[in-house]
Amino acid sequence: MGVLMYGSPSIEVSFDDRALTHLQIVITAKLRRRESFVFSWADSAEVGSGRSSIWIDPSSTLFYRFYGSRVPAINREWIDVLMDSANSGSGLFFTAEPGTKERSAHR
Repeated sequence: MGVLMYGSPSIEVSFDDRALTHLQIVITAKLRRRESFVFSWADSAEVGSGRSSIWIDPSSTLFYRFYGSRVPAINREWIDVLMDSANSGSGLFFTAEPGTKERSAHR
């Protein structure tokens, strides 16, 4: 289980390492183009369900903490789905890997 830390003091959001790797690729691509966007996810039942969002821009403080030592294989289809979402008017909404059961984020 990896952690995305945002801001200072940081908000910590847990995703499995595979999901976090894919999110890192999409978020980095947007920030390299100096594009700001909203990032949203469904919260897990452990934190009361619901939905959370953060505003990400090139000045955002982000830290990705992976607990596994191996970089997972990249699913190009998942990157495309996440990037399409990030480029929409609603911003990036975390969705599970195509073909898998949906996973919520933990906060």
